[in-house]
Amino acid sequence: MTSNTKVLFEPAQLGSLALSNRIAMAPMTRSFSPNGVPGDDVVGYYQRRAAGGVGLILSEGVHTNETTAAGTPNVPNIVTDEAKAGWRKVIDAVHAEGGKMGLQIWHEGPFRNPKNTNHPDIPSWSASGMKIPGKPLWDPMTEEEIETAINEYVDAAVATKELGFDCAEFHGAHGYLIDNFFWDATNQRTDKWGGDWNGRTRFATEIIRRTREKVGPDFPLIIRLSQWKQQDFTAQATKSPEEMLEWLQPMVDAGIDIFHCSQRRFWEPEFEGSDLNFAGWAKKLTGKPTISVGSVGLQGDFIGAFAGESSKTASLDKLITRMEAEEFDVIAVGRALLQDPDWVAKVRDGRNEELEPFTKDALTSLS
Repeated sequence: MTSNTKVLFEPAQLGSLALSNRIAMAPMTRSFSPNGVPGDDVVGYYQRRAAGGVGLILSEGVHTNETTAAGTPNVPNIVTDEAKAGWRKVIDAVHAEGGKMGLQIWHEGPFRNPKNTNHPDIPSWSASGMKIPGKPLWDPMTEEEIETAINEYVDAAVATKELGFDCAEFHGAHGYLIDNFFWDATNQRTDKWGGDWNGRTRFATEIIRRTREKVGPDFPLIIRLSQWKQQDFTAQATKSPEEMLEWLQPMVDAGIDIFHCSQRRFWEPEFEGSDLNFAGWAKKLTGKPTISVGSVGLQGDFIGAFAGESSKTASLDKLITRMEAEEFDVIAVGRALLQDPDWVAKVRDGRNEELEPFTKDALTSLS
């Protein structure tokens, strides 16, 4: 493993967000918050990563409501007074360690299975009633439901700022609600919320624009995006740089600060004819700071991890090369930090022999 990690520990300025280094903790669902409330074990979990030197912690996805957004058991929300009090303890603990943190705001959309929730009588929300392309399960969202969803995202972002977090991230990837509007295979609407990219980005841009009006110009807003979908790992929402700009520019115009570009493997090129990855293209096209992610420091990808596979440690050479070329600004680390809260400190100090392989046991507790 390379020892030339200096570039990872240079300060980063992402708009108004100043970071001590270029390593973020990727958002990872943990499901350790009964009744949607993060407890002291969650506080300790994030506090240990801040103490370990993570430049920016991005929380697990946090539900925007307790009904249509919530489909995974024991996921925290940002709605109830109890949950907000829990998150205040989290951010206070992270700040006490000198860390910075944002909440990832999440609506599960079509991946919420009503039968497995406390509200089985309420249909799940999606642009055109589809989770799988071509297979409608519910009625498309009404105009009123779309407005409700937008306002809930905005309220969640405002609450994030009020609680003292350093930024907010909208989960617009992996087939969830915002992404369900982006993808033409699941958004078949013919009204202003569908059609071309101008229509399919409108749901996201309204969330961003209205949030920006409420939180002011200096509170950093991030959106996480992906080309691939849970329904189709080979999917490409955009097939060319020109089309990608059609996707991203409306969000820039609405007030987004940072693009968090999800890939399964960060080193894979996004388009033929260029070695740039997704985050590299997003930065080149928009000029906005970007966060990359995908199997950092490990040989296997996260899909195998959630199937119970272990993963050996891997060289950081490819990452160093791309960051030295300023392809993207920050790298988000997932499973390596899930396994070991001191991963960043070990990399920084050259303690490569202490880096741990990822094992499925890391998924079973908040270590």
